[in-house]
Amino acid sequence: MATPALAEGEGRGTPALPPRRRTTEGAGWRKWVVALGFLAPALVFLGAFVVYPIVYTLIRSFFDRAGGEFVGFENYARMFTNESTFTAIRNNVIWVVVAPAVCTILGLIFAVLADKVRWGTAFKLIVFMPMAISMLAAGVIFRSLFQENPELGAVNAAIVAVQNAFGGGAANYEGARFRPESGLQEADGSIAGGETVAPGGTQDFPLVGIRAGDLPEDAAQAVEADTAGDAIVGTVYLDNIRGGGGTPGEIEDGKSGLPGMTVHAVDASGNVAGSGTTAADGTYAIEGLPDGEYTVALPATNFVAGGQGVSWLSSAFITSVIILSYVWIWAGFAMIMIASGLSAIDRSLQEAARTDGASEWKVFTRITAPLLAPVLVVVLVTLIINVLKIFDLVYVIPPGASKPAANVIAVEMWTVSFGGGSDQGLGSALAILLLVLVLPAMYINVRRLREERSR
Repeated sequence: MATPALAEGEGRGTPALPPRRRTTEGAGWRKWVVALGFLAPALVFLGAFVVYPIVYTLIRSFFDRAGGEFVGFENYARMFTNESTFTAIRNNVIWVVVAPAVCTILGLIFAVLADKVRWGTAFKLIVFMPMAISMLAAGVIFRSLFQENPELGAVNAAIVAVQNAFGGGAANYEGARFRPESGLQEADGSIAGGETVAPGGTQDFPLVGIRAGDLPEDAAQAVEADTAGDAIVGTVYLDNIRGGGGTPGEIEDGKSGLPGMTVHAVDASGNVAGSGTTAADGTYAIEGLPDGEYTVALPATNFVAGGQGVSWLSSAFITSVIILSYVWIWAGFAMIMIASGLSAIDRSLQEAARTDGASEWKVFTRITAPLLAPVLVVVLVTLIINVLKIFDLVYVIPPGASKPAANVIAVEMWTVSFGGGSDQGLGSALAILLLVLVLPAMYINVRRLREERSR
């Protein structure tokens, strides 16, 4: 006999219950609280050390030197009408154009070459080693290497050695000295005036110990220098008359000027504030000196036998020397970044191109370099951001006379704010300018990283 069907839920144990709804409200709040708990330390750190300084600097840039009076955009107007700021911006443009490109190109070359040799690891270690040195120490190293005196600077010592080896290093005024009663003094091979001189003053250098037959062909009769405005002037001459006679320490007929001598004006801190070169009649003029007292000196390079090298730390070459020191440090960083990208590319494409008869140059330009393009862009943009903020090397390497020529925005900002200017309104405006210049490069870098993650 068939068993009648049971009604749903009868005789089968516990009756079926409707599915329980999950309450998502409480779980959602807990997720937000947990996430906020993890993010809170980072948010506090970013707010205290990034957001607050930026906002405060922006507000401070609209106030005067002391911060008590609102001046609007006056600091920005002063910034763009200041000659030192124009020099800093021009140098920053040179930095952005030259330094990142050179570092990236060298890094690419080093990475590709290291990938093809057995001792590639040792090569990478040597190239990357300067990254372990602080910027301050690197600046001290390069300032020592490029000293003008060949007895102190290794670069000029090498140049002088080559000049002497090929006969191009004739003696300058080796053996020159001064009479004890002349009032001059000697220090570390240089000859300096016994008293300080202010702009508009005169300092003569009567020297002996030089044979008349050893004088340059263009040497002329010594004359007294004409006082010209705010320049320090004087005459460097041979204080002897051929055949005898004359009064020591006085410029007279028969006494020859000493052309081609370098003359320095040294400030109280020991920095070279200005330089001049003697003409055929021995006269010189050091112009553009700030108010103050200076010791006028003939550096030891005037009296060193052989070639004299190059004034690498002068205004003409100082930016190039600083960029060279930067490339020495950061080429290793570019090499390691590019080498990591090189190790991740598909090597079968290169092998296929070689099998088809492509030369190594075509493999590099048509396959390797295009595949490394994303890495090269990241390295280049990262270095652009870095050089826009360069400070340490520019502050350490240049001597006093060359600092204005090597100026960059970060150094100008520090100088006007804390380095004697005490104008934090203008310094804040320079900081905002630097931030505005860095933001586009940062945006490009972040966008590139996001594109890489989405692939």
